[in-house]
Amino acid sequence: MTNNSKRRQWRPIIEAIVFLSVIFLVFGLLSWKMGGANMLKTLMNTAHDLLLNTVFYLMGITVLTGALSKLMSEFGVVTLLERVLRPLMKPLYNLPGVAALGGVMTFLSDNPAIIALSKDRKFASYFKKYQLISLTNFGTAFGMGFVVIITMIGYGQMTAALIGLAGAICGSIISTRLMQRSCLKAYPELDSPAVEDSVALEAEDESSADEPSRSIFMRFLNAVLDGGKNGVDLGLQIIPGVLIITTAVIMVTFGTGPSGVYDGSSSQGVPVLPWLAEKIHWVFEWLFGFTHMELIAFPMTALGAVGAALGLLPTFDAAGILDGNAIAVFTAIGMCWSGFLSTHTAMLDSLGYRKAISKAIGAHAIAGLCAGVIAHFLFLLVGLV
Repeated sequence: MTNNSKRRQWRPIIEAIVFLSVIFLVFGLLSWKMGGANMLKTLMNTAHDLLLNTVFYLMGITVLTGALSKLMSEFGVVTLLERVLRPLMKPLYNLPGVAALGGVMTFLSDNPAIIALSKDRKFASYFKKYQLISLTNFGTAFGMGFVVIITMIGYGQMTAALIGLAGAICGSIISTRLMQRSCLKAYPELDSPAVEDSVALEAEDESSADEPSRSIFMRFLNAVLDGGKNGVDLGLQIIPGVLIITTAVIMVTFGTGPSGVYDGSSSQGVPVLPWLAEKIHWVFEWLFGFTHMELIAFPMTALGAVGAALGLLPTFDAAGILDGNAIAVFTAIGMCWSGFLSTHTAMLDSLGYRKAISKAIGAHAIAGLCAGVIAHFLFLLVGLV
């Protein structure tokens, strides 16, 4: 038996041992600090509380925004926005004007919407290969943007949310440009048309006479119902992320709470994350303006799922640490990152450019941090004015 065969034989056993060791270590430490029974009760109560008070709230938002986005598409608003934004695409993003449509669609829905467009030959014919790949970063920077902004405005911080939107747009430019630069440097052959036998892009007219018999009322009704169903689907998709990731983050972010003792209540835990962040607190205070290290939990969660990150907001609000600056930074980072660690790999793989995954992730990580920093200093600037 060769050495490689022996390694393959032992690898599953070693992985199982390491995995079990980590699980026992994590839950053992939590149980030691909180008590075994209290830890389990807190785990279940936190997940239950998130399901009732956060997931259904977010689902309500996604249903309403889904219906609104479908109405905007049905009655030509999306096409109008695409035409208005088209002149900005080349100077800002080095992308063809039609890419604006992808930004609008991901803003109204989620990251994968850009991939559906990228696979359309008529759409792709306007791009070079490196530009088409960079749509992964461009679209992700706007994913679930409508939901994020509406959620933030729900906390009475419209100005801060709009400042965060500006920060996210800056982050999208940085991410897209970095992605294009790194891809061209590593793979010069990508500087060629994405579709060799270019197919002319047919002009679309959302309100054209394809179905002249449909009344405005029926178009309105169908758009509302179909958009609402899409919102329900999106709301269901965020449940695992909110319940699993947010529960885990809460249990390593918050302490005993107002009670001062561990009693199995929801949103209790061992504040490991703030303790670690406190060691370099000056970095987060200067870059993001965070005065409470618990706030670090939001950007860390947004790396994997922005819906799960939004699930932290009620807890921050109840703790009295959710201010305007935090809303601005959260909006910028939440929109720009938009759970890119959980979507970038699949998105680039579906485009057939798996080799560019590391470059896309690296560029987007840098851009998200830049978006948060820009939002913080913009908030300070607006405060001075």
